[in-house]
Order: sequence, then C-alpha cells, then structure tokens
Amino acid sequence: MSARLVLLGPPGAGKGTQAARLAERLGVPAISTGDIFRANIRGGTELGRTAQAYTARGELVPDEVTNAMVRDRLAQDDAAEGFLLDGYPRNVAQVAELDAVLAADGRGVDLAVELTADPEVVVARLLHRATVEGREDDTEDVVRHRLTVYTEQTAPVAALYAERGLLAQVDGIGDVDEVTQRLLDAIGQPAR
Repeated sequence: MSARLVLLGPPGAGKGTQAARLAERLGVPAISTGDIFRANIRGGTELGRTAQAYTARGELVPDEVTNAMVRDRLAQDDAAEGFLLDGYPRNVAQVAELDAVLAADGRGVDLAVELTADPEVVVARLLHRATVEGREDDTEDVVRHRLTVYTEQTAPVAALYAERGLLAQVDGIGDVDEVTQRLLDAIGQPAR
C-alpha cells in the first residue's frame, strides 16, 4: 500500500514505537528527524556538520537545515512509494516546505495522524522513562516545558491538516497493540 503519512503527538505519546509498527505494517520507511540528524552527523555530511554545530550549543537546528535533510531523505528510493514522518513537520513553515517537496513529484500527504494523550499520563510516563534510562536532566519542570513547546508549535500544524480534512486523532494511551489497531483503523487499514 502506498501511504504518505505524518505522525504527530506530544513527547511520551508513543510515536516512535507506533511509527516503527505502522511502517512495518504498511511497508514504508519510518522517517524520524532525530534519526536523520544522527545519520548525517555520523556520516560527516555537510548538513550533519551544520546540525551538529547547533546542537553542540544546545540550540534547535534551523528549519532550513531540517528541511534540507528531510528533502534528501524523501528523495531516497525506499520512500518513493510512501513514508511515515515522525517529528516532521513541527511548524507551519515546515508544512509548506513538505507540501512543496511532495508537489514537485505530483504527490501530497495522504493523512496526518495525531496521537493524543492526557498530559498527566505523559508526564508520568516521561518521568518513569527518565528514571529507567538515567536521564537526570528530565525533571518534571523540563518535561512540562517540552509539552508546552510541543503544544505551541504543533497545535497549528494539526489545525492546518484538520482544515484540509487530513487529520485523524487517535488516543495514544493504552496497550501498545490496541493503540496500533486504533491507528490502523484511522488510516483505513483492515485488521489482520
């Protein structure tokens, strides 16, 4: 099945887990901006060196660098028949860039799926993960700030896809298999 999907959701909603499961089920690559950054940095590419300069200073990588990395990744053969984007687009300007990249090939996004989650559940989940993984910097204040930033930046993205009739919201809380099935139902994939 050809699918060009955007997966939205706050930190701790299970996007990474669900992106991998959906991508496998749909036979398309799960494309995470974090993975793209790490691959470019490891590979010593020009974009990777530029991104690393920002991250080393604790700054966000600018849109033009992120956009260029995503554009390069979407041009690879495995994404020709579809993809699942995780972590991109994060703002309305990135939506416009993604639209332009896809329109150049006569394509567009099929659907944006937003994993929703009760903020208190997400905070508890992220604090537990921080303890298990030894992330001492992930305090409750930091986690709540990340959720606020997500809401401020991504709410307009979800609203834009909703205006286009391309947004499905799925409850991201619950058993992993149940959430996967909710996502498959939302994108019109039958149960196995």
